[in-house]
Amino acid sequence: MTESTRSSHTITIYHNPACGTSRNVLAMLKASGETPEVIEYLVTPPTRETLESLIAAMGGGPRPLLRR
Repeated sequence: MTESTRSSHTITIYHNPACGTSRNVLAMLKASGETPEVIEYLVTPPTRETLESLIAAMGGGPRPLLRR
C-alpha cells in the first residue's frame, strides 16, 4: 500500500507488553508498515470519557469487552 492510498486515520493500540496477544498484534501492525500510537493502558489508563467514546464507536455496550 502506498502512502497516498493509506487511510488518514491513526491506529491506536491499548497495549499490555506482558500479553502475548497484544505483542503479536503490535508486531503485525508494524510489519504491515503501520506506525500505531501505543498506549500502555496499565501505565496510562483511559479516562471514563475515552472508554465511553470507544464503546460508542464500536456500536455496542461494555458487556462484550469483559472477560468471563
